[in-house]
Amino acid sequence: MKKILVVCGNGLGSSFIVEMNVKKILGELGLEAEVSHTDLASSKTERADLYLGSKDIVGNLEDGSRVVEGLTNILDQNEIREVLKKHF
Repeated sequence: MKKILVVCGNGLGSSFIVEMNVKKILGELGLEAEVSHTDLASSKTERADLYLGSKDIVGNLEDGSRVVEGLTNILDQNEIREVLKKHF
């Protein structure tokens, strides 16, 4: 099962909202994944198949070994849907 890690600066409100939207959209698409959220510092030590968050935050995770997707608008469910379709 794929693991998706939603990342934000503090790992609190915004990443939790995105996590809930990701879970909702995965359900609508009939897909399954383990989804969790965390702060930027903690995400650097966690392993996931996909790191998701705002472009300005997740850009700090790009190192060539991680699959990182930056969102222009973290509340745009259509943008989240397109990213998920791309990776499943």
